[in-house]
Amino acid sequence: MFSNNKYPANAQPPEGGCSFALCVLPFAFFLLFSACVEIEEYPNNPHGNFEALWKIMDEHYCFFEYKEVDWDKVHSDYSKRIDNNMNNESLFKLLDEMLQELKDGHVNLYTPFDVGRYWKWHEDFPPNFSADLIDIYLNKDYSISGGIRYKILDDNVGYMYYGDFSNGLGETNLDYIIDKMAICSGLIIDVRNNGGGLLSNAEKLAARFFNEKTLVGYLQHKTGKGHNDFSKPFPHYIELSTRLRYQKPVIVLTNRGCFSATNDFINSMRYAPNVRILGDRTGGGSGLPFNSEMPNGWMVRFSACPSFDADMQQIEFGIDPDISVELKNQDLQKGKDTLIETARALLVSKH
Repeated sequence: MFSNNKYPANAQPPEGGCSFALCVLPFAFFLLFSACVEIEEYPNNPHGNFEALWKIMDEHYCFFEYKEVDWDKVHSDYSKRIDNNMNNESLFKLLDEMLQELKDGHVNLYTPFDVGRYWKWHEDFPPNFSADLIDIYLNKDYSISGGIRYKILDDNVGYMYYGDFSNGLGETNLDYIIDKMAICSGLIIDVRNNGGGLLSNAEKLAARFFNEKTLVGYLQHKTGKGHNDFSKPFPHYIELSTRLRYQKPVIVLTNRGCFSATNDFINSMRYAPNVRILGDRTGGGSGLPFNSEMPNGWMVRFSACPSFDADMQQIEFGIDPDISVELKNQDLQKGKDTLIETARALLVSKH
């Protein structure tokens, strides 16, 4: 996406990372964003790799101003610690530490021996989720369609768990699920601990809960090397599905493990009729990620295109639920999920 030179190499969205842009942006966007940029070559040594990585982020990362990161100061602080005699492991640790200044779960440094990551967006918070509890509710008599496990609970509330938007999901899968759930008093969609995946799957699922084309957000892309060089906002809509659509009350369960495509799914579902969000704030991750290569062949992934909600508000640091509920230890010990039980009670009361 940037240049055919070694730094930065052709930047490409990682697997599953381009669907949102493909849905939103006109063809002219790709012609503009894929144009070659003349850049300086950097040597393949610790200093060269440091400067290359810093420059990639400086010119193409999209959240400097929003996160109030002084990237020039970061350069000053970390460049003093670079030594051309340091080994790869030491270089990796230093570069990963520098990237963590961005506090971004979409920023990763990929090497043959390790992956740099920032996981504090969920590690520093209560999980509000137990996979063992999900197994209790689903028991052994649940159905599987695409990447979704689902069943009708004994109070006639529908329950579906979708733990990874990378798992396949076809329109026919959703037809079967919605048809089966039509008799229910309401539906629980549990996406807790879903770290993202294919945005096309997130939008495909969300579209089954709208009755008209609906504006759910905006997306921008970088137009220059400056930290504030962005295009005008491109509107993003959930298109009306021509397949079966669910018309009864829906509650979506969330926690801090909801990230990236799942964060976008939650944002879209906030604008759907008959839908409420219950649980904890999501983990965020609203920047469309792209990849670029350093002189030594290491890859860096970074947020390149910021997305917003329909009011042009940032959702990078997560989305608050309509109803805040935490998983209680006493319920956990009894084999009960506080979030699921609260959602069931609300849906039964509405019937």
